[in-house]
Amino acid sequence: YKSLVFTSCVALSFPQHLTKPLLAVAFLASFGSSMLYGYNLAVVNSPAQYIKDFYNETLLESHGLTPDGHLLTVLYSLTVSIFAIGGMTGALLVGRLVTKYGRKGTLVRSTALVFMGGALMGFSRWCRIPEMVIIGRFITGVHSGISLSVVPMYLGEIAPKNLRGFLGLVPSIHICLGVFIAQVLGLSEILGKEEHWPLLLSLVAVPTMVQLILLPWFPESPRYLLIERGDVHATIAALKWFRTKGNIQAEVEEMQEEQRSLSSMQTLSVCSLLMDSSVRWQVLTVAVVNIGMQLSGIDAIWFYTNDIFRNAGIPDPYIQYTTVGTGAIEVISGMLGCFTIERLGRRPLMIGGFLFMGLCCAGITVSVLFQVHLSYMRYISVGCVIGIIAGFCIGPAGVPFLITAELFKQSHRPAAYTVAGCLNWMSNFTIGFVFPFLEIATGPFCYLIFCAVCMGVAVYTFFIIPETKNKTFLEISQMFATKNEICEEELYPNSELKMALMNGYGTLDFHDKK
Repeated sequence: YKSLVFTSCVALSFPQHLTKPLLAVAFLASFGSSMLYGYNLAVVNSPAQYIKDFYNETLLESHGLTPDGHLLTVLYSLTVSIFAIGGMTGALLVGRLVTKYGRKGTLVRSTALVFMGGALMGFSRWCRIPEMVIIGRFITGVHSGISLSVVPMYLGEIAPKNLRGFLGLVPSIHICLGVFIAQVLGLSEILGKEEHWPLLLSLVAVPTMVQLILLPWFPESPRYLLIERGDVHATIAALKWFRTKGNIQAEVEEMQEEQRSLSSMQTLSVCSLLMDSSVRWQVLTVAVVNIGMQLSGIDAIWFYTNDIFRNAGIPDPYIQYTTVGTGAIEVISGMLGCFTIERLGRRPLMIGGFLFMGLCCAGITVSVLFQVHLSYMRYISVGCVIGIIAGFCIGPAGVPFLITAELFKQSHRPAAYTVAGCLNWMSNFTIGFVFPFLEIATGPFCYLIFCAVCMGVAVYTFFIIPETKNKTFLEISQMFATKNEICEEELYPNSELKMALMNGYGTLDFHDKK
């Protein structure tokens, strides 16, 4: 029902531009990939004690060891953070996979990883092998590392420029939806029981099955087909599928203009990207926003929500319902950002989101320090947690993935997503593994670190990142040309090439310069 209402709202908001095939592929790609990332972030929160008990029992059975609380905390932290190690591994594979198999092809092939990881986690308790949980988390992390980069890349390349922001935030809505679903299913009345936690972890296979059945029927990215494969006819067919109405010649010509500028340049490797002075500021921007996205503290909130609420003084029986309430706020905030990004732009959502998160992080520190003397401060603490989640989902949750696609041309984009993904997942792992110990060592002051990160990213965005709303990829490259100190000849190294029209759509015609 919620999906039908959302789809109807979308159709009313963009009646002239957003076609049913475009909307369908955006939801399908996000449903079977991005949603799993959100689900896996939050799913280990509810059964945390059951997983620790399982480790305790199996270590005693297999090795005769009785682990202390510190060792169990380390093992659980490893279970949480190994997902990020898998994600970083997947991110390293993105460049090669999308170049060889395409964007859609990579998403379809990577579904095998979910079935493997889900099976390992689902049968771990029955087999009495705790390693299966950790390995399963790692494998599903590899899938999320791939899809977290490929889905926004795919949607960014199939979207018309006036809808690129809207479609680019559809995955972030599904990430929030995945968190919410994990929280609901983790309730003690549903699957939050000791005997059900392996099923809770393995349910990731269900949406992936839907994606595997339906996604192969949709076309590949038109930009990939034309610029990297040189297949004009397949490009036209894909554009007709996604657009259905209107003249697509202008889009084909814009892609061919980019193809001409890249005709002597192959897809760059990560090393070549990092050495390329023409995209120096774009690479720095991607690094700042992706590291800042994770070090903002949002993962600490997601991974350890129950502990945070318990420390705030909320009684244990009510914590799970409070957590589900935060999940609902995530979905609503994500939808708000999705529907406003094409009106407000990328910069306001990023700056406003990070500033609000920073203020809420400082608010948690203050409220926790004074809640012993002022009882109402515990409610302010919970309100700040909700504020961090809302601020994150409105903008910082999705815009970094979107602008990673927008800041780079076709030849640089796969390597850029590899760099962004690795930094994102490395920061994710750091927070997931270090936060419990950081909280023990510094108490509520640890949130001041997150506050500083949020404020820093907001300042960087304000002074450095231009507005990319309704701009083509080449126009965005021109906007960074001055910062990178490159001239137009370097930006368009093959400007002497001319385009001839074929069947009204355009194909490349190479002429020697006389």
